Amino acid sequence: MNNLTIRRAEAKDMPRIIDLLNQVLTVHHNGRPDLFKANCRKYTDKELKDLIADDGRPIFVAEDENGYVAGYAFCVFVQHLEDNILTDIKTLYIDDLCVDETVRGKHVGSALYDYVLDYARGEGCYNVTLNVWACNPGAMAFYQSRGLVPQKIGMEKIL
Repeated sequence: MNNLTIRRAEAKDMPRIIDLLNQVLTVHHNGRPDLFKANCRKYTDKELKDLIADDGRPIFVAEDENGYVAGYAFCVFVQHLEDNILTDIKTLYIDDLCVDETVRGKHVGSALYDYVLDYARGEGCYNVTLNVWACNPGAMAFYQSRGLVPQKIGMEKIL
């Protein structure tokens, strides 16, 4: 997409963010219906509004020239100060990155991700981390194409 603006999310973006959160939920539910419920919301309106205002958990949106929010990145600052085993590095964790399914492949995700990297550098972060579900190979391929490598791997045994 041309002429994208990446900016902090605002309360006015909530309806679009909710739509995009539902797209993510659908992908996760379809991939792992044993873990993810269908037809529910990740955040209440109040929770989402509070997150949008929280500087420790910045949310960024990608908006086109017509004001259409085509994607978002939910982020969280993580730092383990004076931990017994972990160093004090500051990390920006990408909790959720979504691009509207109607505009995937048009570099919205790359623009959001690059913006988050620049933001993290500007905030003095050592690294950017995220988790990706194994049932979402498209997301896995996207992140690998952006140069991310596994940091740790979560494993399970269903009983």
